[in-house]
Amino acid sequence: MQKKMVVTLRACPARRVPSGEPTEIPEGQFVTINQALGGNYTVTWMGNMLRIDGTDADAIGMKPEELTFDSVEHSDIKKDQVEQALDSIYDPEIPISLISLGLIYNVDINQETGKVTVQMTLTAPGCGMGPVLVSDVKYRVAKVPNVTSVDVDLVFDPPWNRDMMSEEAQLEAGLFF
Repeated sequence: MQKKMVVTLRACPARRVPSGEPTEIPEGQFVTINQALGGNYTVTWMGNMLRIDGTDADAIGMKPEELTFDSVEHSDIKKDQVEQALDSIYDPEIPISLISLGLIYNVDINQETGKVTVQMTLTAPGCGMGPVLVSDVKYRVAKVPNVTSVDVDLVFDPPWNRDMMSEEAQLEAGLFF
C-alpha cells in the first residue's frame, strides 16, 4: 500500500509506536496511512507514529476487520474465544499470527475476576515492536465476552525459535525445508 492521507471519520483509539501507549486521534484529523499489515494500520499523526487496530479501520475510511464471537450464555470466559482473539493478532513485521508464530506460551483465565493473563514472548528480546504487540494483545483479548482485564507477561524463557512456528507459518515465511 502506498502512503495515503485520510481524515478520521470518528475518534479513533490508537497506540504509539514503539511504546504501545494508548492514545486517541480525534475526529476530523488528517493522518497518513504508512502501512497496512496483518489487519492493522500504521499511521502518522501530528509527528507521531501510531498503530490503529483493524477493528477500528472504519475510523480512517478503511474496511474494518470483524472480530466476532459466539454468544455466551453464562458469565464465564471461553478459552477458545481468547485464542481466537490471539490468532487475529499479527506480527507487524512478519504478517503471521502470534499463535502461528508460537509466541503465545500460556493463557490463564480467572473466571471469578474476569481477568485473562497471557504469557508470551517475542521473536527476539530486543524487538522494537514488543510494546506494540503487548498492547495489541491487551486490546484484542479485552474484546472477548466477559473479560474485564488483561495482563500480559512478556517472558524470554524458553527463548523463541523457528521450531515453535506452525508448519503453515514456516511455509508462509519461507522457512520450511
